[in-house]
Amino acid sequence: MNREGVFQAGFGVLLGLMVLMRAWFAFRVRQAGEPLLPDRAAVRREGWLVFSIRCVGFLLLLVLIVLLLSHRLGAPTLSLPLPLCLRGAGFGLGLASLGLWTWTHVALGRFWSAQLQLRAGHRLVTRGPYSRIRHPMYTAILGWVLSLGLVIANWAALLFARWTAVILVTRIPREEQMMLERFGDEYREYMKRTGRFLPRWTTRRRAVKVSPAA
Repeated sequence: MNREGVFQAGFGVLLGLMVLMRAWFAFRVRQAGEPLLPDRAAVRREGWLVFSIRCVGFLLLLVLIVLLLSHRLGAPTLSLPLPLCLRGAGFGLGLASLGLWTWTHVALGRFWSAQLQLRAGHRLVTRGPYSRIRHPMYTAILGWVLSLGLVIANWAALLFARWTAVILVTRIPREEQMMLERFGDEYREYMKRTGRFLPRWTTRRRAVKVSPAA
């Protein structure tokens, strides 16, 4: 297998692991009796525009899979001149992002939903990665889609990454509004101590004892 073949195989591994992971947790949620498809209220809450953008993003992912299976991802017209070290780092980023993504699913359990909707008896999850970050799943998704573009080194995958970023940026305010409506002050306090995509680092003021002048 040549060098490009290795990177295409790595790209396929990242795609395959994501599909298997999401299918497993979707099965677990469905097994718990929770619906997977959005109801009308969830679609209205997200907005038809954002919902449509998500559908286009899903189609772009299917296109990437077709290109991979047809061995066209490495076509010169799609390629970007990225150094090998950056492409290798991209694969590492993808694995780390998948690890974080899996952790968020474990923390959420049956409360996970791909839609802007809350489950029956929904509780505010603040354990695991949610103890420091409000949207660690989105952090993982952004890292994963970026890794695809780096590993395969072409503009089609990077276009998918950019489209995903647009989806998440437009979706988060609606999601946080939904959480505020449901949890009120509990969520406001949670927002104060957590970062949106990364942990919020706070510096504690150290009390300095000043000795009296001699």
